[in-house]
Amino acid sequence: MPELVQIGFRPSGGAIAGAPKPRASVLWIQGVTVAWMLAEFGVSAYSAVKAHSPAMLAFGSDSLVELLSAMVVLLQWVPRMSIPERTASRAAGALLFALAIVVAAIAAGGLALRQRPETSYAGIAITIAALIAMPVLALLKRREARRSRNAALAADAAQSATCAYLALITLVGLAINAAFHVAWFDSVAALAAVPILVKEGRSAWNGDVCGCCRA
Repeated sequence: MPELVQIGFRPSGGAIAGAPKPRASVLWIQGVTVAWMLAEFGVSAYSAVKAHSPAMLAFGSDSLVELLSAMVVLLQWVPRMSIPERTASRAAGALLFALAIVVAAIAAGGLALRQRPETSYAGIAITIAALIAMPVLALLKRREARRSRNAALAADAAQSATCAYLALITLVGLAINAAFHVAWFDSVAALAAVPILVKEGRSAWNGDVCGCCRA
């Protein structure tokens, strides 16, 4: 899965000169992403509140950021609402940095307060679903980013892949808590996601795109 988030080539300017307009496939992928993230955020937020789970709240926060990121990418091509690619890429990076802060605060608070999250079967189900859906979306976005040479779309692909990582981390935390009632592992699982978020946030802020986008 690491190859899904590798975005190692930096363009010299904002948007790349002569880059083609997005094809219908780009708009379709982003539309599917928006619909999926709305559902994922709703289930995650409900599960986090019901189970008092820092890991689920962190995962739900990531779902919200991914939703905003997908909408930022779409705004590049909405008539009269278009934003520069460089701005969109930096917005995606800023969202990832914000998510890292939120996740760290939630997890640290959970450890300090010694919260004991309850078992969340809805949370387990949505993270399993995300483990299936998000790698597929990340691959599709990465392919379109290579074809269109679009940094914001590449950053959004990285966020989709990051969502899959977070889903795995969250699922492990939820499963261990459900099976062995190890309450602190939920917060530790959330903290484990922070370095990933910071790394991808830095790449997106710098406007990196996938290495396969080289001419």
